[in-house]
Amino acid sequence: MDQRRVWITGASSGIGSALARHYAGQGATLALVARRADALQALARTLPGDHHCYALDVTDAAAIRQAASEFTTKSGLPDTVIANAGISAGTLTEEADDLAAFARIFAVNVQGMVNTFQPFVAPMRSRGSGRLAGIASVAGIRGLPGAGAYSASKAAVIAYLESLRVELHGSGVKVVTVAPGYIATPMTAVNRYPMPFLLAADTAAPRMARAIDRGTSYAVVPWQMGVAAKLLRLLPNALFDTIFFRAGRKPRGLDL
Repeated sequence: MDQRRVWITGASSGIGSALARHYAGQGATLALVARRADALQALARTLPGDHHCYALDVTDAAAIRQAASEFTTKSGLPDTVIANAGISAGTLTEEADDLAAFARIFAVNVQGMVNTFQPFVAPMRSRGSGRLAGIASVAGIRGLPGAGAYSASKAAVIAYLESLRVELHGSGVKVVTVAPGYIATPMTAVNRYPMPFLLAADTAAPRMARAIDRGTSYAVVPWQMGVAAKLLRLLPNALFDTIFFRAGRKPRGLDL
């Protein structure tokens, strides 16, 4: 059985809770991080083993550092840190009401990932081992209409993780970029358009975990969306614009 220590943000639902179920089933000790204490406690009660819950917002760097210190003192330095916390909403630059949504999406999806990794980078480097896994998205491959904030945040995450990977080259610490396609979660449940190759979260989680455990630098789940994303990247701008101008869009509005 796995005796690893795994830190997961955004653990209260969706991909995060599916990853928690997977790693707990492998015997790992988990740090479950999310804003909702009740949801975290409810999840922890369903998992085998003893785990630690930290109700906090990933935009609060001080709270992350304190939780990281507490978990490390109680259970040891994590072997794997998964920065999964993320939010999404339809956004339009022309709408002044969406400015707050832009700011919040970038704060959670980008700065929240940096905040999550920061307390662990130096200790992992000193130990000479570890996994820092960031959950990006195929939405970061090309900008999607009506999703400027989300697409841009995930593009930033992909570039950030690449920078971090190169910084830690040769240290024994592996940086993994996981780019999910469409996964059935509360985030995608509001989408009013077809979602090709849609996967259940509990089906996707073991595939993501395999990439993380191997230290794969970049993985798309499901792989079919990786092929589709590469093809989209090859489309000339004029053709891409024409095709996606009428593409389905995520509803505007974000619970800040």
